[in-house]
Amino acid sequence: MNHRTDILDLRTALEVLRKMPGQLIETHTAVNPEAELSGVYRYVGAGGTVMRPTKVNGPAMLFHNVTGHPDAKVLIGLLASRERVGTLLGCKKEDLGKLLCECAQNPIEPIVTEEAAPCQEVIYRAEDPGFDLFQLIPAPTNTPLDAGLYITMGMCYATHPDTGRSDVTIHRMCIQSKDELSIFLQPGSRHIGAMAERGTELGQPLPISISIGVDPAIEIGSCFEPPTTPLGYNELAIAGAIRQQPVRLCPCVSIRENAIANAEYVIEGEILPGVKVVEDQNSHTGYAMPEFPGYNGRASKECWLIKVKAVTTRKHPIMQTVIGPSEEHVNLAGIPTEASIYQMVEKALPGKVTNVYAHAAGGGKYMAVLQCQKTVPTDEGKQRQAALLAFSAFPELKHVILVDEDVDIFDSNDVLWAMNTRFQGDRDIITIPGVRCHPLDPSSDPAYAPSITDRGISCKTIFDCTVPFHLKERFQRAQFLEVDPERWLKG
Repeated sequence: MNHRTDILDLRTALEVLRKMPGQLIETHTAVNPEAELSGVYRYVGAGGTVMRPTKVNGPAMLFHNVTGHPDAKVLIGLLASRERVGTLLGCKKEDLGKLLCECAQNPIEPIVTEEAAPCQEVIYRAEDPGFDLFQLIPAPTNTPLDAGLYITMGMCYATHPDTGRSDVTIHRMCIQSKDELSIFLQPGSRHIGAMAERGTELGQPLPISISIGVDPAIEIGSCFEPPTTPLGYNELAIAGAIRQQPVRLCPCVSIRENAIANAEYVIEGEILPGVKVVEDQNSHTGYAMPEFPGYNGRASKECWLIKVKAVTTRKHPIMQTVIGPSEEHVNLAGIPTEASIYQMVEKALPGKVTNVYAHAAGGGKYMAVLQCQKTVPTDEGKQRQAALLAFSAFPELKHVILVDEDVDIFDSNDVLWAMNTRFQGDRDIITIPGVRCHPLDPSSDPAYAPSITDRGISCKTIFDCTVPFHLKERFQRAQFLEVDPERWLKG
């Protein structure tokens, strides 16, 4: 592999952005972390499925003056631009999915070091007088309706009680008391959930560390899901492959688990066996926080409870957060989705799909655009087979749009052009009803249509906007004279 990034912590990433015009805004104007901070960033660079008006691909923003937290800063939007993600990972923005696919196939496992860890420069223990998560963690809310203060960029790290295999994932966590967090674990969907369920069967707590403010390679790699990373696959090994050196872990100070050594904050605790809490028990709003489809998610009555044992930080730590429906979430979820789809299709149909884009309009999860290549008559129909493979690679996918190799999949106008000139609804739509998709899609509800038998059931749909092979000559785009425009742009 010839790629490599030398960005091994969050502070180095910020230094890189400071040298790139227009990629980072720093403000010393006081901001309230409760709704105001996210309200500001909505206009600066949230994008994604956030309600318009918002700005797509805007700069990251670092708040130096956070009300109630004089020693902390809050960063938002680090990964809210695909181009910025590419820069931080040392890759062209169009090739990010392929990069992660390659790294998932060539992992470099993390290592545990006994050296002094940056994340443990300052230590707060739950038994200390005055220990209070509300004071220690400058966690924001996205909107005034949020259930509480949310940790949205916490790398949750735990180890399976039976196998001893560790895993890292990102989950929404809400501060519930001075030493308690709720964590939403969708049943059967993510690895930490399986570990917590097994801990409950054994009647024992599950130690967990939550590392906040790490380097972009770790953040992106942590968002892979099965089947690309099955239970027992440690996604930190993908980050290791991106960096071409292993992620450093350090032993926690209060529990038998490891944490990410380069983090700005680490919360150490235990998921209590069988204990469930109502997510909005303090606010009673009925809502959790805005989720990736762009709607306020309902508060769960079945969140697991984390009893916090300690918090460790760097000196003058930087809290990192993300707006649930923002472009940053699109990149966090969508780029691993692209890698998963590309890996599955390339194995089965090598060379037939040249690239994949998990579109922002689907929050990085619901919709994918596949760039297909037909070179011989027998390739006809393989594009639809590729779409079926995409659904297998990523079960939460709802819509697949197929286009030819002359269409820029990252340009929505070009994709819609293909739909308008290479697509007929009566012959090019393939529907697969009654398939499990994602429960956060508000249209996947029995109240929406009689054909939907349970929440989360959807009709998966393929939109085949490719030209039939035998007609390719009729659909050649107008060819322009190739020139270097720089001569004329210099004045």
